[in-house]
Amino acid sequence: MTYQPQPSPGGNSVSAGPASDFKTFGAAALLTFAAGEIVLIGYIMAGGFGAFLGIIGAAFGIVWWKNQHGKVFPRDLSGSHLGGLAVVAVVLLGIAYLMA
Repeated sequence: MTYQPQPSPGGNSVSAGPASDFKTFGAAALLTFAAGEIVLIGYIMAGGFGAFLGIIGAAFGIVWWKNQHGKVFPRDLSGSHLGGLAVVAVVLLGIAYLMA
């Protein structure tokens, strides 16, 4: 009887690689942060009702992002889209800082 080694699995079929995983994690973090900033800006502007409007605005923003990329957290997100999301998050942070 001969020993036949089992072929090793080809890796995680869900992941497209470490760079793709990092971009997906970054998009999740930045989308969450930007949505929170929208709610914060609404709260600063109009109190509780503004926070409610901010929640609606954040939901529309996430739906728009999903329509642009096919998923909320796509596996093949380009670096330019992640950079654009980072710029939007920083601009929202600046607006909230100036308003507070």
